[in-house]
Amino acid sequence: MLPLYFYTLEKPTILLITPPLTQLNTPYPATAYLKGFLKGQGYTVTQADFGIELVLRMFTKAGLSRIFAAIEEGDFELSDNSLRILRLKREYLNTIEPVIRFLQNKDLTLAQQISYSRYLPEAARFDQVEDVDWAFGSMGITDRARYLATLYLEDLGDLIKETVSPHFAFSRYAEKLALSATSFDPLEEELQENPGLLDELLLELLEERIQEVQPTVVGLSIPFPGNLYGGLRLAQYVKQKYPPITTMMGGGYPNTELRSLREPRLFKYIDFVTLDDGEGPWLKILEYLQGQRQVDFLQRTFMLQNGKVEFINGCLDKDIPHTEVGTPDYSDLPLKDYLSVIDVINPMHRLWSDGRWNKLTVAHGCYWKRCSFCDITLDYISRYETAPATLLVDRIEQIIAQTGQTGFHFVDEAAPPVALRDLAIELLRRGVKITWWGNIRFEKTFTPDLCRLLAASGCIAVSGGLEVASDRLLTLMAKGVSIAQVARVTDSFTQAGIMVHAYLMYGFPTQTAQETIDSLEVVRQLFLNNVIQSGYWHRFSMTAHSPVGKNPEKYGVVKVGPPEGDFANNDLWHNDPQGADHNLFGPGLSKALYNYMHGVALEEPLSFWFDFKVPRTTEKPSMIAGAIQAPHRPDSTRTGARLLWLGNIPEVEFTMIAKKGQTIERCELTFYEKAEDFQIKTTATIGQWLLESLQKITPENTEAFTLKQLEETFPAEAHLNFNEFMASPTWFELREKELLLL
Repeated sequence: MLPLYFYTLEKPTILLITPPLTQLNTPYPATAYLKGFLKGQGYTVTQADFGIELVLRMFTKAGLSRIFAAIEEGDFELSDNSLRILRLKREYLNTIEPVIRFLQNKDLTLAQQISYSRYLPEAARFDQVEDVDWAFGSMGITDRARYLATLYLEDLGDLIKETVSPHFAFSRYAEKLALSATSFDPLEEELQENPGLLDELLLELLEERIQEVQPTVVGLSIPFPGNLYGGLRLAQYVKQKYPPITTMMGGGYPNTELRSLREPRLFKYIDFVTLDDGEGPWLKILEYLQGQRQVDFLQRTFMLQNGKVEFINGCLDKDIPHTEVGTPDYSDLPLKDYLSVIDVINPMHRLWSDGRWNKLTVAHGCYWKRCSFCDITLDYISRYETAPATLLVDRIEQIIAQTGQTGFHFVDEAAPPVALRDLAIELLRRGVKITWWGNIRFEKTFTPDLCRLLAASGCIAVSGGLEVASDRLLTLMAKGVSIAQVARVTDSFTQAGIMVHAYLMYGFPTQTAQETIDSLEVVRQLFLNNVIQSGYWHRFSMTAHSPVGKNPEKYGVVKVGPPEGDFANNDLWHNDPQGADHNLFGPGLSKALYNYMHGVALEEPLSFWFDFKVPRTTEKPSMIAGAIQAPHRPDSTRTGARLLWLGNIPEVEFTMIAKKGQTIERCELTFYEKAEDFQIKTTATIGQWLLESLQKITPENTEAFTLKQLEETFPAEAHLNFNEFMASPTWFELREKELLLL
């Protein structure tokens, strides 16, 4: 049982912290979701992103001076690169604050100096600058300067990692201590060491925030392995200096790694560890701390009882529905102080690191939840729930009002096509202008018309898993797509002006050298036909909660490890006797992809990328082109499709003309559009019918109007039937412009 000081009749005051480090350009959304929900339950909640705060404390003149002083006073064996940075200390101290302001978009006039004068001191990271003109030549001075400023920061990061903080990285902090950590020993040993300089800076931030907030509960969101060490350092400080404060931990890392937690030493630092969505479990713990709930009725919570780790899940309440989690609340976070960096020359990865994105979930979980490499048994995948588009747009408008930012990253595992369709229509209906991107499956449901609708609603990019571009392996993965389908869907997005990023995988069990080379050929053709613009190869990683991890023998895997430990259990190594030596292929695949993204060497033989003999591809060179050119389903067969007109209502002019002794009434519809106007000339009967019909199918009309209903209203006196009208130039021009069938 917990000591008596845990119990209070007053509502706890809560401090939510994201430990370092995740992203520098935008806050991770977990604390914002929790704050929005708990505020709605009447709790006082403050949140902090110690990742950005730590970086901003380090990279000031005062912070950098402390780092340089610690290096000079320490006994470090320095590389030539680090010695060079130390010798340029004055230049770094004089430029660090202007560079940070530039990366915060607070002083963009500095771009010219950074780009084209010797403004920045340069160390080893600048050895790659020869590629800058190639990558940024047509992208403008500011982008070039942002990339160079990022290299400048990474040089300083290399110095810090080599000296005062071996665990430092800009997006990961002591990640290796938490990766595949079946034993708690490495973390415990590190935590028993005296805090290093960066730890001291981090703990100073914590002390300031504790004095300001006076919390009774400190909650730590641990999304990734690289957040765990920092989170435990913070919790250790709280327990040593403020033992009455309750510490809680949740997030992506415990959700995947700590599901079989048995390690009691963790609870020297953390009082409660929760799994899956935090809203329900954290609310139950807060009720328990106020004496309003018995300990046996907590929800998905680990705690220490009588020296033993117990998992308590006796709560009879259902999970908080997706519709009731509330709107993320980004207050307290320094939204104007995040850094827009360009650390990799990859168009999709740039979205991750450049610009401030509000993160929001369209639906909870994954509607497909079958992929054999995915953790489909876990709640964040398996429990699929949607929210109505009206509620989602309400949340979007609230977030815009709070943050002043209209960029959104939908962080779904795979945003469902129907939900995206309804969301896009609602955004257009209300006239809410946003810019958004997110992850999808390459479903055939993403027709050319749906892609055009998403683009009209503000979609600029999508990412999706092509994985191993082999139909045999896609079937083994239960991916539910084929290569031809992916080609058609990615072409639809590209034609709509939406950038496509493909997640690519190599090393899946039983994958042969031939299949790896054939996958590269498919990727080459996708770039050659400009249906994807970005991609990234991932080496297959087996996890304990995936179908492959649970039934390895089904996938030809004969040995899996390591043995389960008391702490983290998720990442598994495995032997694949039927597959190729996958380690050989990684460098060549990455090099080929890097060049393909820049339109380079697309005609080179695939063997060009490898320094060992590889088989010839068995794929036809016209495979992707043929799939793209396959005819789409005719409009006349889509009678149940919803009609949507994205353009303006035309101005109409009726005229009388004499023809063969008869007076005929004609109609001219003039459409005034953003880019160019156009006209349609037709009979008065059809013109009047078109005018009335278009008014019924704008986004402002909440009632769906189908093609079948349109046919039923077609005028009998039109001198042609509806199918003939659908084969006319008038129909084709409307379809080419703004008429969608969804």
